[in-house]
Amino acid sequence: MLAPGLGLKAAELMRACALSSFAFDNLEAGQGLFTPHAAAEYASYVIDVEKGYETYESVLRAQSPKFLKTTLAKERRLGRQVGELRFVFDERDPAALRTLMGWKSAQYRRTGRRDRFAQEWITRLVDALSVTRAPECSGTLSVLYAGDQPIAAHFGLRSSTVLACWFPAYEPGFAKFSPGLVLHLRMAESAAAEGIGLLDLGRGAAEYKDALKTGEVPVYEGAWSRPGAGAVLYWLSREPSRRAHHFVRNRPRLAAAAARALKGAGRLRRP
Repeated sequence: MLAPGLGLKAAELMRACALSSFAFDNLEAGQGLFTPHAAAEYASYVIDVEKGYETYESVLRAQSPKFLKTTLAKERRLGRQVGELRFVFDERDPAALRTLMGWKSAQYRRTGRRDRFAQEWITRLVDALSVTRAPECSGTLSVLYAGDQPIAAHFGLRSSTVLACWFPAYEPGFAKFSPGLVLHLRMAESAAAEGIGLLDLGRGAAEYKDALKTGEVPVYEGAWSRPGAGAVLYWLSREPSRRAHHFVRNRPRLAAAAARALKGAGRLRRP
């Protein structure tokens, strides 16, 4: 975080960091150093629990009564049929994190997307963040158990006021109970109890985000590059695919067709 009134320019910061380019895809509004270099604006979906979980639940009851009633009923049924439910907001067991990574990798492959946890540096980074404990940056692993069995989990980063949602996943065998939705409700409840006011679900449309959200905030995608041959090469390697992705995402029919194609590719890749 820069001191107020520092007056630093993007080029100066990048030079001090020995960087020739810096790409961003979830830049918050108000980040004046880089917003002039934004190429596209997106909505990031958020859950506001600043006034407490009960207030959030009352909002859901008003805007999505069927969703809330159905999800709570599934939660009760999950507890009866599988095992007594237990939720841990800040789980420290490394085995639970490995379970989440396994679920998420399978989900990426199942939906035809690149498996982020197949990249060693991402796994190492998540491992390091999971044991990071600082007032404004702590790794947080949340797990929903049925009996002693993990059913759904999420890993993200939290500050004193915001929980950034990164990697949610669940055991597919329990999909009929919507364990991912139950997990998010318990995360919202525990976050509010911890004094966290906002859960940021991230950009990108998804049915579960539409059901859970209370609002949206703008985020930006773009890049800063130092003028020169490197900047040209970087632009050629990233910008065409970024524009194609943006074009498809903003057209629901194309986006739905692309999602079906990815899932088909995922099925073909499965052993």
